[in-house]
Amino acid sequence: MEKFDPKQNYELSKKAVGYVNRKEATKADYDRIGFMSGLEVHQQLLTEKKLFCRCPAGIYQDHDDYDAEIIRHMRPTLSELGEYDGTALMEFKTKKNITYRIKNVTACTYDIDDTPPFPINEQALERAIIISHLCKLNIVGELHITRKQYLDGSIPTGFQRTGIVGVEGLIHLKNKDVRLIQLSIEEDSCREVSDIGHERIYRTDRLGMPLIETVTYPDMTNPDEVKEACDYIRFLNRSTGLVRTGMGAGRQDVNVSCRGGTRVEIKGVAHTKWIPELTHNECFRQWSLLIIRDLLKSKIENTDDWKIQHKEYGFENFSNPEIIKLKDLNYKIYIVNLKGFKGILSHFTQPDQSFANEISDRLKVIACIEKPNMTSSEALNMIITEAELEKIRIELNAGTDDAQIVFWGHEADIPEALYTIEERCQMAFSGVPNETRKSFEDGSTIFERVLPGADRMYPDTDSPPIPLADEYIAKLAENLPGEVIERYKQLKSWNVPESNYTYIFKRNLYPLFEKTITELEVNPKWLGRFFGQEMKHIEGTVEKGKDFQYQLVYDLIAFVNKQNIEKELAPRMLKVLYHYPKMDFESILNTIKFKKVSEEDVVSKIPFLKDKFLKESRKPDARKSTDWVMGQLLPIAKGNICLSRLAQLVNQS
Repeated sequence: MEKFDPKQNYELSKKAVGYVNRKEATKADYDRIGFMSGLEVHQQLLTEKKLFCRCPAGIYQDHDDYDAEIIRHMRPTLSELGEYDGTALMEFKTKKNITYRIKNVTACTYDIDDTPPFPINEQALERAIIISHLCKLNIVGELHITRKQYLDGSIPTGFQRTGIVGVEGLIHLKNKDVRLIQLSIEEDSCREVSDIGHERIYRTDRLGMPLIETVTYPDMTNPDEVKEACDYIRFLNRSTGLVRTGMGAGRQDVNVSCRGGTRVEIKGVAHTKWIPELTHNECFRQWSLLIIRDLLKSKIENTDDWKIQHKEYGFENFSNPEIIKLKDLNYKIYIVNLKGFKGILSHFTQPDQSFANEISDRLKVIACIEKPNMTSSEALNMIITEAELEKIRIELNAGTDDAQIVFWGHEADIPEALYTIEERCQMAFSGVPNETRKSFEDGSTIFERVLPGADRMYPDTDSPPIPLADEYIAKLAENLPGEVIERYKQLKSWNVPESNYTYIFKRNLYPLFEKTITELEVNPKWLGRFFGQEMKHIEGTVEKGKDFQYQLVYDLIAFVNKQNIEKELAPRMLKVLYHYPKMDFESILNTIKFKKVSEEDVVSKIPFLKDKFLKESRKPDARKSTDWVMGQLLPIAKGNICLSRLAQLVNQS
């Protein structure tokens, strides 16, 4: 019998799936697999206080900066229909110890569920309604607060208080409209410190901060549209000036499915630039799982009765030192036979991942066995020998079409691990399981938890309904900022390079941009590059002074205009201003050693320099002559004469 090669099987299955790299993928590729995606965009609101208490919002604590710790164990509760939510049950089975690190200045008894909620933060509610207006949502006449279960421990109460503010809205992208399901106002969760084994640690500084969640329909049919829609919503939120910005202030969950698949939620995507690769790979992962399903059904007649075979095994049967040393951790080692699964464990699912990773991820999350937690007969990087594998097959009385898993863990975790392996393999017969997945920068994802269902939502008995009068809603619709799509069109009409749009919208600089063009009569194309290239570069390379505000850029350009200084000098001045925002502009000119010289004085030096170049150069060349003369003149010319005009004068002389 020909020896089975897992790596070869991985490549063949990757080809069978029709996987293409993200950069090479076309519309036809996404149409072929039925790409579909929607968004849940979360944005913290800029408020002084938290949503349901009066603790300050926006004060963060360092890793080891806390006043007390509270330990809790979560358990699921029945919904109003007498049912348990699947996610809650899964989290309960992990038997996690949840530790909260509390700082007195940022938390109170409400946060740890010792007192009922205060009335909702009116400032936060007003801001949520204003943004709902911009999204063309229908504002509700009465706000109802509900509880959404979170048994992962990210909220000490075990639920998040949330309320729907508006429903059925619309945003306009460049080439299509995207429908919005709703916008909700809710309290933010804790920040995770670590999650190892059965121990999970959180910080409570972010807990309870007001945020909005904008949910779209699955109207996006390719990864670029998903990113564009997400950017649009984030730019829309920022255009109001009513939301927080910076790391962690905005996060998004991306829902993805393929034709024949199911909704999978990629949770907590930190950067929109990750979205195209993540959604691309997730859609192909689901497509791969559907192919795996069909392969299994073609080999296994009665999938309903399918079970794993397993037994405890001795460490003495292995030669790899990485496995042998697990004995010192008091681990047990088990071998498992998967009937009919030959070729499945090494089947492609994501770049550099196979179906075996689907099992390993769940062992880590549900059975709490840290990675590395298993190997198999089809490992892409084999750590056991073929002779050891053959002995395992004999021990399990395995068939030629079977696959084997070797896993390890503490004795208390073994029963849950065995159940997890069997459950995930049984799911493979149905195709794509509903689940939430964690994202990584390289575009890959791992299992995080079972996808929550409707059973997790129920009314909050501590919060009465909040009536929203028509007059109140209408008043908040006054003085709304312009739509992002209209601002996009205006930048385009100004011939601003499109590569600069993201920077301008991301930092909500459009109002300042428009004001600078209108009041200072600055060339929009130049200003676009000044913001999107020069300012962006300075932000990435220079330490920001604590008092720097973007309004200072307007003041800088106004000063340059008034002093009749050429704008080529502005980036050099901005570099100093960014670091020393309180320095006056005359002092900045002295710092960069700028001296005001008339245009005539600069131009008068051209004949002498050209003559000098001709005398000193062995092989006179017109182009080299211009470059050399420009280089000599640059220190005094920059800011005193337009450099493109100077180059023309050098060429003409």
